[in-house]
Amino acid sequence: MSADEEMLYRWEMMPRVANVGRAEAADMRKSRRTTLPAMFACAVGFLAALLPLATVSTGQERGAGDKPALLIDISGAIGFVSAAYLARAVEQASAQVAPVLVVRMDTPGGLLSSTREMIHTILASRVPVVMYVAPNGSRAASAGTYLLYAAHVAAMAPSTHMGAATPIALSPGLPGTAPAKPSPGSDKQPDTDPSAVSARKSVNDAVAYIRSLAEMRGRNAEWAEKAVREAATLTASAALKERVIDVIGKDVDDLLAQIDGRTVATPAGDVRLDTRGRKVVTLEPDWKMKVMSVITDPNIALILMMIGIYGILFEFWSPGAIAPGAVGGISLIVALTALSVLPVSFGGLALLIFGIALMVAEAFTPSFGIAGLAGIVAFALGALFLFDPQQSDVPIAVSWQVIAGLAVLSAAFFAGVLGLAVRARRRPVRIGGDDLVGSTGVVARWAENSGLIQVAGELWEARSGQAFAKGQKVRIVGRTGLTLSVEASS
Repeated sequence: MSADEEMLYRWEMMPRVANVGRAEAADMRKSRRTTLPAMFACAVGFLAALLPLATVSTGQERGAGDKPALLIDISGAIGFVSAAYLARAVEQASAQVAPVLVVRMDTPGGLLSSTREMIHTILASRVPVVMYVAPNGSRAASAGTYLLYAAHVAAMAPSTHMGAATPIALSPGLPGTAPAKPSPGSDKQPDTDPSAVSARKSVNDAVAYIRSLAEMRGRNAEWAEKAVREAATLTASAALKERVIDVIGKDVDDLLAQIDGRTVATPAGDVRLDTRGRKVVTLEPDWKMKVMSVITDPNIALILMMIGIYGILFEFWSPGAIAPGAVGGISLIVALTALSVLPVSFGGLALLIFGIALMVAEAFTPSFGIAGLAGIVAFALGALFLFDPQQSDVPIAVSWQVIAGLAVLSAAFFAGVLGLAVRARRRPVRIGGDDLVGSTGVVARWAENSGLIQVAGELWEARSGQAFAKGQKVRIVGRTGLTLSVEASS
């Protein structure tokens, strides 16, 4: 094909190629119009397929309504174990997404530090906490009153009471802990006694604290202040009338039925209680809490400490016995663990240790009983003042029966057992060849002028100018090296 013919051919084909391009573009637009609705339909179908899963998820969330209410029991004085028990229960309630945590309480009060720790736990809880004074005849005194005011829901059983929220250490200033102001023109000056000023500061701080809790929960703040300043108390029915509590429930099931539908404020927001007909599961304390509840008793702690001191001293003066040292070391460590969570007075502890030191001195350097008697007195006073009452709103002290028993036992131990150990160490050595002179033995074997004799369970070589028969008794009259000189025993 010549160049002119090829040019003519291309000129003729150009409209056809253009038509083909326009056709392909139209097909692409048509395909796009068809594909977009198809993609949309697929998306709708995918979302529709997810709807059953969403329904299942919603059903699971609604199934959370079947979760049981949790219950714990706190009885006796509030302390380290009570605070740890409540904190553990709140953690479990949050982990299980429990609808509510009921704290069944019967307490005369307790440590101020532990009470504040429990209140912090309640205020920070995302699960509503219901403080319930029960069973019938129970009380929520002192620290228990603060816990009731801090709870999301405060409840009491019939025949229970609450109040008397003034710390025991400040009770001599009741009623009206603040002194009266002098009248105009009077020469009387206001009370500036440091102890009175300290008492007023403590009471005012306690009043501000409980009023803040009352205002947060919408409860009667005026009566709360009265409970602190005047140690006022209320029965369950009077507390409900005074807007101090929210509910009176005869038992836990009745309580859950009555608080159903209430709305309470938590750090996670407002929560509407759904508690009617819930199953109740009791959370028991673990073994560590049970052990701590035993050893943190002031009487048990002091007894363990004395066992530890006695055991270590006895092991020190009689090395190799092992058992007294092991028992004493374990007891002392356990006692120190208990004392670390109790309000220990360092003055009382110093008196206790000084008394023990005086009784030890009596065992070493007899002073006709003067040091020992002073040690017993110091020991008894130290045990009496071992715990600081200002750190608790209930009396925490060692009973006088335990103090008397330990004082007598300590005197007997240091005058008797330890005295015998010291005297035994000072006694001259009673073993060796020189101490055998003058004692008697029995001939075990003899030939002519020498043989073997048995003395104090041992065989010794012996010589004599006499002949002896086997089994004959002889008396030792001298020693040369490892050979004894013997003669016939009369």
